[in-house]
Amino acid sequence: MTSDFRWPVPPPRPTLGRVKDEDSRYEAVRSRDGRFDGVFFFAVRTTGIYCRPSCPAVTPKRHNVRFFATAAAAQGSGFRACRRCRPDAVPGSAEWNVRADVVGRAMRLIADGVVDREGVAGLATRLGYSARQVQRQLTAELGAGPVALARAQRAHTARVLLQTTELPVTEIAFASGFASVRQFNDTVKEVYAATPTELRAAAPGGRSARRATPGTGIPLRLAHRGPYQAAAVFDQLAREAVPGVEKVTGAPGARTYRRTLRLPYGTALAAVQERTRAARTGTGTHPGGWLDARLHLTDPRDLTTAVQRLRRLFDLDADPYAVDERLGADPRLAPLVAARPGLRSPGAVDPLEPAVRALAGGHGAEELVRRYGKLLDAPHGGLTHLFPEPAVLAEAEPRGPLGALAAALADGAVQLDPGADRHDAEEALLALPGMDPATVATLRVRALGDPDVAPPGARLPDGWRPWRSYAVQHLRVAGQPVR
Repeated sequence: MTSDFRWPVPPPRPTLGRVKDEDSRYEAVRSRDGRFDGVFFFAVRTTGIYCRPSCPAVTPKRHNVRFFATAAAAQGSGFRACRRCRPDAVPGSAEWNVRADVVGRAMRLIADGVVDREGVAGLATRLGYSARQVQRQLTAELGAGPVALARAQRAHTARVLLQTTELPVTEIAFASGFASVRQFNDTVKEVYAATPTELRAAAPGGRSARRATPGTGIPLRLAHRGPYQAAAVFDQLAREAVPGVEKVTGAPGARTYRRTLRLPYGTALAAVQERTRAARTGTGTHPGGWLDARLHLTDPRDLTTAVQRLRRLFDLDADPYAVDERLGADPRLAPLVAARPGLRSPGAVDPLEPAVRALAGGHGAEELVRRYGKLLDAPHGGLTHLFPEPAVLAEAEPRGPLGALAAALADGAVQLDPGADRHDAEEALLALPGMDPATVATLRVRALGDPDVAPPGARLPDGWRPWRSYAVQHLRVAGQPVR
């Protein structure tokens, strides 16, 4: 039992910026185009249901359809989730990865669970705006404020836990982030038109479905859109793996990436399977696929945050159509894109990790983990430690660029969380003693998920914007110089 959480290079086709008008969106719905799953949602007035664009149900008449930027907006307008296409089980919109404005930053923070942990006031503080300004901007653009967006995410987490674990319903209510069991019951019934017990029974396989027990972890499908070059991602993760924290096992094509995670409420062991062939979901055209994963959490409240951090690490919310269309038009990159359509630019689960690898090297990172990383209560299969916390490194290794960075991360002088302003972060990093531009560029790509970074000194064509990070990745994977 698994759950959905959230092609050679094709000819030019609609991308994110080309489905803003409703007629284009309806055409995507009419053709059941899975490329736009997660980019927008549509709802049917006559049924009261909202769906993903690739839903296999009979296409509704145009005058009965409404469009929404988010599932939360559809829910706020009184529509419930389709049981057939499960619109909450889609990749996140690639727009939130690309955008550096307050709305994009807010969406990344909400996905990381900030509203559940710190409330709207905490979200606003991280963004540098008032709570009223954040509410106004999100509502104006997305049709839903931060509370509604977080609520939709909590409902999804609840469904995953109900259908993939044997946790008692009461525990799931609080693990999903709800303040009370009554709020949990009301939300689940409103979003899915079913009680939690009915939703659990409706899982694929019904009551006989094999669900996770405390020893087996939570099985997940980490969805992505379009093609996915898993081999290149797993190759990179294998090269960079820090012993004790990360490990890649198995033969190419069937590898497993395993790692420890330090999370807000506890810790986790994560395992993600390499998948070399595109997986078809059975709905729509070019629906993409997923990576199979399994999470062992010490506290189920960390599920949403753990999933989002894995998604950033594997760059699962990217829009490969837009990237490949732009870069494939360049004579130098065209053969590389044709050879590896859907190549991703991996991120990081902890901003300190790529910084330590850049400043101390692989062996230095291993030594720091051994000396200062927290030992797991129950080491498993070569995974023994959590990566050191910034405050611990700052106290233990106060000198040099690494000590300065660790201290700045610990006291908040440098922000590298998902909602950080990328330009502000770059300026703060460059102000640290001994911090070089190459390391800063690495952190913009890996920690901040910036899709448009050129290495210092490289004169990359403007025609590669806004996807220069992906262009550099193509060149490096192909063994070509970046210049």
